[in-house]
Amino acid sequence: MSKSSQIVEKEEVVIRFSGDSGDGMQLTGTLFSDTAALYGNDLVTFPDYPAEIRAPQGTVGGVSGFTVHLGHSEINTPGDYADVLVAMNPAAIKANVRWIKAGCTIIYDKDNFTDKNIEKAGYISDPIKEEKLEDYNIIAVNITSIVKEALKDLGLDPKSVLRTKNMFALGMVYWLFDRDLQYTEEYFDKKFKSKPEVIEANKIALRAGYYYGETIEALTPVRINPAPIAKGKYRNINGNTATAWGFIAASEKAGLNLFIGSYPITPATGILEELAARKDLGVKSFQAEDEIAGICSALGASFAGNLAVTSTSGPGLALKSEAIGLAVMAELPIVIVNVQRGGPSTGLPTKTEQSDLMQALYGRNGESPVVVIAASTPSNCFHFAFEAARIALEHMTPVLLLTDGFIANGSEPWRIPKMKDLPAIKPPKAVKTDEPYYPYFRDPERLSRFWAIPGTVGLEHRIGGLEKTMKGTVSYVPENHEEMVKIRAEKVEKVVEKIPDLTVFGEASGDLLMVGWGGTYGHLVTSARELQADGFKVSLASFNYIKPFPKNVREVFKKFKRIVVFELNLGQFADYLRMNYQEFTYEQFNKVQGVPFTVKEIKDYCIKLLEEK
Repeated sequence: MSKSSQIVEKEEVVIRFSGDSGDGMQLTGTLFSDTAALYGNDLVTFPDYPAEIRAPQGTVGGVSGFTVHLGHSEINTPGDYADVLVAMNPAAIKANVRWIKAGCTIIYDKDNFTDKNIEKAGYISDPIKEEKLEDYNIIAVNITSIVKEALKDLGLDPKSVLRTKNMFALGMVYWLFDRDLQYTEEYFDKKFKSKPEVIEANKIALRAGYYYGETIEALTPVRINPAPIAKGKYRNINGNTATAWGFIAASEKAGLNLFIGSYPITPATGILEELAARKDLGVKSFQAEDEIAGICSALGASFAGNLAVTSTSGPGLALKSEAIGLAVMAELPIVIVNVQRGGPSTGLPTKTEQSDLMQALYGRNGESPVVVIAASTPSNCFHFAFEAARIALEHMTPVLLLTDGFIANGSEPWRIPKMKDLPAIKPPKAVKTDEPYYPYFRDPERLSRFWAIPGTVGLEHRIGGLEKTMKGTVSYVPENHEEMVKIRAEKVEKVVEKIPDLTVFGEASGDLLMVGWGGTYGHLVTSARELQADGFKVSLASFNYIKPFPKNVREVFKKFKRIVVFELNLGQFADYLRMNYQEFTYEQFNKVQGVPFTVKEIKDYCIKLLEEK
């Protein structure tokens, strides 16, 4: 019987690759995702890895995983539960058993299920029996032994041989999902072009896994057909890369050089790395000795007339707070990216959370307002990085862009925009006239001051951390301070005129409005879509613009009987809504576990509310 006659077509599927940190699960998942994207599937990925650089091998704490959800139709989440689990050791079973569907296909490396590894994972003798998985589609494969035998004539050292185990597992999954090996083999040719023996070893292991899947006849091939998507040029992109590219695009549209001054911190480091690699596009990068130096260097670059950005996560944002206050007082444009992670302190550095909202809004001394916006998907990090830069430059204000570990590391197909379709960015540059230049003389519409580049004859001026008059002279006059404080706040509020209205997914009125912000969007919109299909009068309002809020929030809220706010913290956004729109009642669904919501728990909670009398 031919393979094509055996293939079962499915609408969507969720796959989890899981093993030790050194098993290459992140690369395995990335290669599979890229192949699926090239095939035309819509997809969302979720990398999940330990915080420790050298986590204890064989333990649950050392498990590294990569989930990919691909489909024939629109995909917005990495999926709640896996259809297929690839487990390279017993700990991978332990870490993922709660995240697999009943009857899931489990492919595991039998060679790694030694007594020692079984004990390390917290089992007694047999993980499959102890987890009651006997009725699942269990594929026990001696991956290590097979790879050693396949590569025995290449003369590679034992460690290099074992590094190809993940490619054997990937080959099996390629067979299972009817995927071509071409893209991955081309990746080997490019990645290891100076090491032909490594190229050959990985190709042999990949093909061995593919043909093993064909030979054992224990796997029924599955086909996920391409998704109907708009015409254009696409690439698979993660949130950090999309953020970096959004800034590059903004610098081009503004006609300014781009500068990033940052200190490496998980999970934001990828932004600095991506921009540091773009010297060919004129990007200037500075890896600072600490968080304070990072933002202060960016402030200097802003003062000198550059588009200046700095990237960090929660602990680093705390350290940057004084310099952000200086940017507020000096009214210099700068974008601060905060890729949120679990806290407080070091907390859960590789896990996701939304607990920095109040810090972003108020985490500075004095009346220190900044614009706060949040990206909501890996790909729209590009748009909101561009937007953050546009607002900062045109309104001469610091902008805090919030992403999180989930969307920063996750990926999805992204339609690459044409530069001509992006809006122009027009900073309010000072122009020399016969009149003296006053640094705090303002544009009457936006209340932004005019940006003078140091060294320009006739535009000499003083700015700094002390309160100033319009002329730039230091002032301790009480009335002047109050006036400047109010103007800085009003300037931020005037940004509302340049941002879009809040949109609603679903009907404009109904029984329940689901509310979220930032990276919870994918799970919320999927839940809303499924609830609507089941006949519930449920809609979704997901916020990207947080300070200032869009103008129509009150109009949206008053058309629903109940409002429930979903967020990955203990209720910061709900409290912020109560501060601004006190006439409404807000119910809350909060989760602080370092992992995203599941669609199931969101739907169950909404149905429970809707069924209450």
